[in-house]
Amino acid sequence: MTVSPESLRNARTQNDSVDEILERYAAMVYRLAYARTKNRFDSDDILQEVFMRYIRSAPDCQDEEHRKAWLIRTTINCSKTLLTSAWFRKTAPLSDTLSFEMNERSEVYYAVLELPTQYRTVIHLFYYEDYAVAEIARLLDCKESTVKSRLHRARNILRDKLKGVAFDVQE
Repeated sequence: MTVSPESLRNARTQNDSVDEILERYAAMVYRLAYARTKNRFDSDDILQEVFMRYIRSAPDCQDEEHRKAWLIRTTINCSKTLLTSAWFRKTAPLSDTLSFEMNERSEVYYAVLELPTQYRTVIHLFYYEDYAVAEIARLLDCKESTVKSRLHRARNILRDKLKGVAFDVQE
């Protein structure tokens, strides 16, 4: 996979350099990829693919929110592509350790990782990336009511899984 010098020049002439954008958004892209794949090696591959697409396409982002939305949408698309590929379905999972800092070691985060992908994605975007329901609906290309019902169902599943933990899951 090669990147043309022209693509690199175009990406570098935007408001921020690719290095600055990578530094600013790599953790977010990685966390979302991990939330969807539950595998750090696949998350690394997705992170690389997302930023390669960013360099190749050099999207014209009006502001930081547009850039962030583009990166999230691309991460979701790359995750879907990986999870539905024949190669992925035929591979055996390796033992995995978490390599990024957040609250991943908590029971809540592990419970979130056990959710079905559609619920895991909305929970991650709502609670970990602080997106509003309307923004999540736009990113996932679905209705707000769909996002609300997925959040509601995910919270109910989490509430059941986390019974007996020292805190209660709030709506």
